[in-house]
Amino acid sequence: MEIEGQLFEFRPLAAEDWDNLEQLFGKRGAMGGCWCMFWKQTPSEFNKMRGEPNRLEFKSLVKSGMVPGVLAYQGNEPAGWCAVEPREAYSRLARAKVLAPVDDQLVWSVTCFYIGKQYRRKGLMRGLLNAAIDWAVGNGAHIIESYPFDTQQGVRSSAAYTGVIPVYLENGFVEVMRRSPRRPIMRKYL
Repeated sequence: MEIEGQLFEFRPLAAEDWDNLEQLFGKRGAMGGCWCMFWKQTPSEFNKMRGEPNRLEFKSLVKSGMVPGVLAYQGNEPAGWCAVEPREAYSRLARAKVLAPVDDQLVWSVTCFYIGKQYRRKGLMRGLLNAAIDWAVGNGAHIIESYPFDTQQGVRSSAAYTGVIPVYLENGFVEVMRRSPRRPIMRKYL
């Protein structure tokens, strides 16, 4: 896919791609030692596991054959990440009152984006979201859900790790519920 004159390839994260994800996330594990485990843990688990324990836990999941999302590449260089799995994979969603299930439908959830510094503000989030949708649909998804912060409500841009509303709207998502002024639940029905 071409984005702003640059060619990108998108692939589901496989065990053999772990080193590429680790290169993209760097020593800080994307952001603050998260290693894309935030949505998979309780707050106390996350605080206890932040950093190296999260890296090892996420690596173990990936090496077991689990595919928790898609990686973007420019050539051989990892450029971005999008986490997408069935909602049940994210235990924190089950406990978050603001993000409690809308209904009893089976959904896949897009929970996180991480884009390498040199690739930010170039439209890569759109490509990653398209790849995440394709991956989810290819694995049986009929509804894809997202939880972006509404940056129009005065939220810092660093909160955009869950995506931004305009990118979801461009990809056919609609807001289905808002229990908080800053955090809608959006869905794409396939």
